[in-house]
Amino acid sequence: MTTQWVYNFGKDKNEGDASMRNLLGGKGSNLAEMAGLGLPVPPGFTITTEVCTAYYDNDKNYPDELAAQVEAALEQIESSMSAKFGDSENPLLVSVRSGARVSMPGMMDTVLNLGLNDATVEGLAKKSGDERFAWDSYRRFIQMYGDVVLGVDHHDFEDVIDTFKRNNDLRQDTDISADGWKEIVADYKTLVERETGKPFPDDAREQLWGAVNAVFDSWNVPRAVTYRRIHEISDKWGTAVNVQSMVFGNMGDDCATGVCFTRDPSTGDNYFYGEYLINAQGEDVVAGIRTPQSLTIKGREMEGSDLPSMEESMPAVFKQLDDVRHKLEKHYRDVQDLEFTVQKGQLFMLQTRAGKRTAKAALKIAVDMEKEGLITKDEALLRIEPQSLDQLLHPTLDPNAKKDILSKGLPASPGAASGKIVFTSDKAEEMAQAGEKVMLCRQETSPEDISGMHAAQGILTSRGGMTSHAAVVARGMGKPCVAGAGELHIDGKAKLIRVKGRELKEGDILTIDGATGEVMAGAVDTIKPELSGDFGTLMAWADKRRRMKVRANAETALDSKTARDFGAEGIGLCRTEHMFFEPTRIQNVREMIFATSEDKRRAALEKLLPEQRKDFAELFDIMSGLPVTVRLLDPPLHEFLPHGEEDTAQFAKAAGFSASDVEKRLNDLHESNPMLGHRGCRLGISFPEIYEMQARAIFEGALEASAKNNEAVVPEIMIPLVGTRKELEILRAKVEDIAKDVFAEKGKGLEYMVGTMIELPRAALTADEIAQSADFFSFGTNDLTQTTLGMSRDDAGNFLPEYIGQGIYERDPFASLDVDGVGQLVDIAQNKGRSVNADIKLGICGEHGGDPSSIAFCESVGLHYVSCSPYRVPIARLAAAQATIKAEEAPGKSEAAKKAA
Repeated sequence: MTTQWVYNFGKDKNEGDASMRNLLGGKGSNLAEMAGLGLPVPPGFTITTEVCTAYYDNDKNYPDELAAQVEAALEQIESSMSAKFGDSENPLLVSVRSGARVSMPGMMDTVLNLGLNDATVEGLAKKSGDERFAWDSYRRFIQMYGDVVLGVDHHDFEDVIDTFKRNNDLRQDTDISADGWKEIVADYKTLVERETGKPFPDDAREQLWGAVNAVFDSWNVPRAVTYRRIHEISDKWGTAVNVQSMVFGNMGDDCATGVCFTRDPSTGDNYFYGEYLINAQGEDVVAGIRTPQSLTIKGREMEGSDLPSMEESMPAVFKQLDDVRHKLEKHYRDVQDLEFTVQKGQLFMLQTRAGKRTAKAALKIAVDMEKEGLITKDEALLRIEPQSLDQLLHPTLDPNAKKDILSKGLPASPGAASGKIVFTSDKAEEMAQAGEKVMLCRQETSPEDISGMHAAQGILTSRGGMTSHAAVVARGMGKPCVAGAGELHIDGKAKLIRVKGRELKEGDILTIDGATGEVMAGAVDTIKPELSGDFGTLMAWADKRRRMKVRANAETALDSKTARDFGAEGIGLCRTEHMFFEPTRIQNVREMIFATSEDKRRAALEKLLPEQRKDFAELFDIMSGLPVTVRLLDPPLHEFLPHGEEDTAQFAKAAGFSASDVEKRLNDLHESNPMLGHRGCRLGISFPEIYEMQARAIFEGALEASAKNNEAVVPEIMIPLVGTRKELEILRAKVEDIAKDVFAEKGKGLEYMVGTMIELPRAALTADEIAQSADFFSFGTNDLTQTTLGMSRDDAGNFLPEYIGQGIYERDPFASLDVDGVGQLVDIAQNKGRSVNADIKLGICGEHGGDPSSIAFCESVGLHYVSCSPYRVPIARLAAAQATIKAEEAPGKSEAAKKAA
């Protein structure tokens, strides 16, 4: 049976629909869907994503049947359009565009006006009655094809036009006549032949296959690879190619082209948002070369523009477009990003896709659509990308702060950011990697800037509109962006920004407010975010739906209060060693380590006890009866020791030690591999007095907080780095003895739990033994990943990017749980633990506790809670709700999840 590699779309023959996204890509499947809805879609065909896969699997060779199927599909377009591809009298022209299953705006290649040559351009001029339009279209084709397919730098083409305008005293492209474009076309061809060594191809079919090759090749250009890495899109999916009959927005003043969203993608407000240009082609809008006009009167007034809106200049066509807007949003039940062209007063739809939106807009749209009855609460929860909430959890500009406002542009992507000015993507990456916060400043961005945009705190452009490349990509990344700040002269070569007689150079601090469009010199004060309204509504829905609890990793009062504000349901990891690094305490800690007898160690620990008791009482107080898991001292002792001559000398003097004694003790404590050395429970076994002091501080602090708030406090004491049941038994007995002593001294007791952190493969594999002495397991997946993969988290950054690039690991295993390896150990441990202790409490407290895909895994194995950093608590709450919803929708539920439920 012959594989179908090509699918037609259009009113005369329509072979696809929106459900075929994986095969036809997002653009192709949605074009077919729109055609099926009876909307005005120019006819065309889609070459499937499977061809892309075959192309790369077979050394860039196509399947044998493809050429014949493309010819048949081309004949169908010719029939629908009553025109002939390559014909000099009645030429059919096409566009060739990419279309992956997930939108990758601007990352892959497009060619318009394909099919033009010296003969067909005359046919187009005759057919349209407009010679200037025909030759303008021809030069656009040569410029785009020369850049995309033949590799001639697009700036070289721009230089040809600029030279012509200077020589003829012209200001705008629109001032160039038909004869002028003819001269420029000749110069373009000369440029192409000089740069490539070959004449520009004039055979229409050669042009077509050159463009198809270029689109498939663009799947693996650096900018597309970088975009996929940033947005976690699989390299294996490939792109489709869409070949579509051309319609022209540049045939005169009754023609236009535009991009629009069915709702505002920055704020989520329900009004028609978009831009258009009269007498232009689509690339003019998104490239930012001409600043476009607003679609609606409301948009024009909001921007303070004098240029007429489409609603005013083309009211009949605008009404049609507005009807399409409502129809598509209701059909897809989501915000749509539309591209359209108006040719001689007739509307054509060129694209619809789910609109990229900011986190703030996504929340408002989801909540509003649920109220409107378009979607359910579960669908609203699934619409929000958990990671995107990070945009809302950080400070915004203080409205009362002093501002040195330089200019105002378009508020293209909300949020505030400050950073050092940089003018290139490479410089942005370089400085960001060195720990600097940078602001990428460009006349306009291009797809090649993707890495620099990702590295920057924010993006500022002097050209372009609300739907320009910079705006769309920044919104997708959650980066603040101000676009089209026309008063700024951004000079990338001189590395200067000039505005109103002032100059700012590379390295100067600049602040932008993507919500207002303001551009300010220097840094500006910020305020905490307001987490109510739509955010509060959606989080309340999430909390009702999720099964797992969400705790925070916190050991300071500030972190604990922040965690509570963000909805944490307790502390899943309090790292007590962080408390020891306080300047007022480190001396006592070091004296304890340098003590030569148990009595001297206990004397030093006695000085630490009041401080530790105070720490724990404060945490228990803030958490008001919510669970608090306290991990006893974990890191090797050398981490607390003085480093450097000056630090060592100061310590020796304060402690009354000789320099030689200090040096000897430092040598004694040195370890070749401290991460696997004398740390965790091994310290507790060697120096039980350390854990005894901490246990006493925990119990005394818990009793103090319980009495103060008249609320039960149930501390959870966690023994770290356990590898055997015996280790836990010995240390649990020590903790229980201290509990008895404290309760007897205070005349009252409380409930408590003793458990362990599963962070060694042996602990996971013998969890059935360890669980007999544990009330809970907390999976410390940071160290469990290190010990399972045999990979240091601190050093893996040197080679992990290469591993991910070559597909050895799909993602960084320290950021997203290695489900096949580490995950299997977690699953083994929870199963074995539950087999002997049905009531054992199970959680995770590594960095993975805030990663949505890792949280989905935790749901699948039935953990009771996840714990993450305070600022990731809302992300984890939403991700846990999504995991519950998806698990319920899945055909079968794991035994572990059933047990947990």
